[in-house]
Amino acid sequence: MVDRCLQGDQKAHYDFVERYQSLVFGVCLRMLSDRQEAEDAAQDVFVRAIRSLKRWDRERPLRPWLLTIASNRCRTYLHQRKRRPSASEYADDIADPRAEQDSSQELWQEIRRALDELRPDYRKVFLLFHEQGLSYDEMSSLTGKPIGTLKTWLHRARNEMLKMLQRKGLATEVRHDAHEE
Repeated sequence: MVDRCLQGDQKAHYDFVERYQSLVFGVCLRMLSDRQEAEDAAQDVFVRAIRSLKRWDRERPLRPWLLTIASNRCRTYLHQRKRRPSASEYADDIADPRAEQDSSQELWQEIRRALDELRPDYRKVFLLFHEQGLSYDEMSSLTGKPIGTLKTWLHRARNEMLKMLQRKGLATEVRHDAHEE
């Protein structure tokens, strides 16, 4: 497929996008937390990836390379977002009277908020591990960070999210006996 893309085969470009669009869009949506921005970022990712395929190292897997492009584009979008005026921050908290809020939906929203409050490095590692199912080796290849750093960041991300959920009364305190470690 990559060879066909490099030859300018439009069908191969379509196949490339179709194969990876869910993966790329998922990463963009989780990192940006905005559907429209995620769609725009995902489009940019594929344009950049197809243009850059000739520079892809065939010795390395394609998926982590593509995820690197996606995470870099999202970081650019996040940086640009900081420099433009934001919408009212409380608008997300206004309940739609037509929507029925059950406890699982409320929990999901609080988890999403907790995830959004993590520092970007922690959030990225958390999503790559839990949502994308990447191994530590794959994450290391993708981020350029040592495995030990990634393990630390993932541990800290989990702890910070748990503390945030505990403060909201949505998680109970986990106690460890000295013998369990």
